[in-house]
Amino acid sequence: MATDKEIDQFQADLLKSVKQMKAGQAARVTKVEVSPVAHARKLSGLSQSQFGDLMGVSVRTLQEWEQGRRQPTGAAQTLLRVVTMHPEVLRELHKA
Repeated sequence: MATDKEIDQFQADLLKSVKQMKAGQAARVTKVEVSPVAHARKLSGLSQSQFGDLMGVSVRTLQEWEQGRRQPTGAAQTLLRVVTMHPEVLRELHKA
């Protein structure tokens, strides 16, 4: 069983942590790099299914690209560059 001293220390540490959180002082910051493919899709505002359909690939292939397990090649790379520079183009194609 915990001693009174251990309980007091735990409470003090917990209170300190709560004060840090309220002050916006995170103990750790985690940054996740977004793949260029996921970034392009996000710019387009389309779901994975919609984006994959317009790119001519399956959702599974798109997921592989977004997660970095596979890389798009050839025309897909070019189209992704176009989408990144002009996301409205893919949105317009989706509406058509």
